[in-house]
Amino acid sequence: MPIAGMTNRREFVRCCLTGLLASIPEAQASAREPGATLSPAATEKSRVVIATDPQLRGARSSVDSAAVLRLLDRSMQLFFGTKNELDPWKRLVRPNEVVGIKVNCLAGKGLSTNTLLVDAVVERLRQAGTPPGNIVIWDRANDDLESAGYKIASRSGQLRCIGNDVLGYEDDLSISGSVGSRLCRTITQLCDAVISLPVLKDHGIVGVTMALKNFFGAIHNPNKYHLQTGDPYIADAYLLPPIRQKVRLTICDATTACYEGGPSFLPQWTWPCNSLIVSRDPVALDYTGWRLIEKKRVEKGMPSLAAVGREPRYIATAADARHRLGTNDPACIELVEG
Repeated sequence: MPIAGMTNRREFVRCCLTGLLASIPEAQASAREPGATLSPAATEKSRVVIATDPQLRGARSSVDSAAVLRLLDRSMQLFFGTKNELDPWKRLVRPNEVVGIKVNCLAGKGLSTNTLLVDAVVERLRQAGTPPGNIVIWDRANDDLESAGYKIASRSGQLRCIGNDVLGYEDDLSISGSVGSRLCRTITQLCDAVISLPVLKDHGIVGVTMALKNFFGAIHNPNKYHLQTGDPYIADAYLLPPIRQKVRLTICDATTACYEGGPSFLPQWTWPCNSLIVSRDPVALDYTGWRLIEKKRVEKGMPSLAAVGREPRYIATAADARHRLGTNDPACIELVEG
């Protein structure tokens, strides 16, 4: 159900204008072709799906691979409005496209993108017609991937799993607002489309880290851009054309989530959220995830991120008239829970 319904004509117009400003490949795309641009009429609301399975772990502390696949299927079917588990993937990418799966592995096995979720995404892509040689799992560094349980594989023609240190970074700087960075060649030269798989977690400097900040893993100098709680740097970096144009979907791993102490893995501040969050709008997804983290902080008797000086203001910046990356207006977000 929606976070908030549109109660009058003024609210309706505002949401329409928000969608027009965003001009991004949005979530009401159940009938669109892969990579196609939506018409303005399709951008009235940004859909965010939260699919949850309280039994994801069963009686164990770790998640079950079959349960993860079922949860992924349900989240994708809810998002795309389909009943077939392969149809969303056929709509998302073409078989001849090289698909990058951007994971987040900074926190090791405890709080990185779950390898079972990546396995499930790869399986559905393959079943939908994408050859293994056209699938690339990637992140900032080989060491990060290995620490999170991934096996490095760089041979072309096969499923690849590589850090940016394999192909390196472009020689020239790309400029976007306050950001000047060299982009990794994985996204500029190798991938035609990217599916982003961040983790739902707190961040000790910028407040939260999900869809938008996941692409600090695509630039050579992210250490420079954490000042002022990452505002406007995170939004500016996502505005770089290879990122903005190639990211087709975000599937946020909220199987295990973090409400304090991130981005490192500190188990006392994590909880089994047992969910996946799916959207084409990175701003709407980050806004929704931020509210989930704030809700958990309240449950745990902790102050808000604003109260501790870590409000993620970059989310609002990403929605402003210069960036137009999506919406952070709850009246313009269609939240679907299932």
